[in-house]
Amino acid sequence: QVQLVESGGGSVQAGGSLNLSCEITGNIAKPYCIGWFRQTQETKREGVSGINDGGRTSYKDSAKGRFSISQDKVKNTVYLQMNNLKPEDTGMYYCGATPGCGGVAPLIPVYKFWGQGTQVTVSS
Repeated sequence: QVQLVESGGGSVQAGGSLNLSCEITGNIAKPYCIGWFRQTQETKREGVSGINDGGRTSYKDSAKGRFSISQDKVKNTVYLQMNNLKPEDTGMYYCGATPGCGGVAPLIPVYKFWGQGTQVTVSS
């Protein structure tokens, strides 16, 4: 059974940084994609960044140049380094994983497995 556990969230001031982790247990059949999503009480789950098992990455426009996604296949962990954080980055961050994903990781919530989320709060 595949399980995802997010960590690394917290409260920071605008301009600060956080490094989110998504630890994955269980086997996800290749090719696979891992995605990071943000959700607030006012918004649906929206894609922030994704990566496939080949290392190809994708970012939403507002994350380009500030966020960086990476994966450590030995630790089965995917990271989202977030720099120059803004108040509009505030939300619950979820990671999702899905098999059968051979192209660019989608930034829509079509993933099969999800974690419980980690809260990110950015104050101005």
